[in-house]
Amino acid sequence: MPTAHYVFLSAALFTIGAIGVLTRRNVVIILISIELILNAVNINLVAFSYQLQSVNGQAFAIFVIVDAAAEAAVGLGIIIALFRNKETINADEIDLMKW
Repeated sequence: MPTAHYVFLSAALFTIGAIGVLTRRNVVIILISIELILNAVNINLVAFSYQLQSVNGQAFAIFVIVDAAAEAAVGLGIIIALFRNKETINADEIDLMKW
């Protein structure tokens, strides 16, 4: 499969994720959209790494996956804490400067 197909797939996933981050107000959906953006970057890393016959991009993609897992764990913890305090997960209703 040519690299261009992977680049187009990655661009589509990145666009969907960016639109989700910019338009949605649900904090969980925003977190999922950020994960979608990171996976789009991973597809590009692996595709170009395969094309260049190098394992550097694939190794970096593994580090990005590990970082995304840690980000998801911390992000869900923050979302749970916000829900317990504010009883909402709507990003517009959360004002961290007022407790």
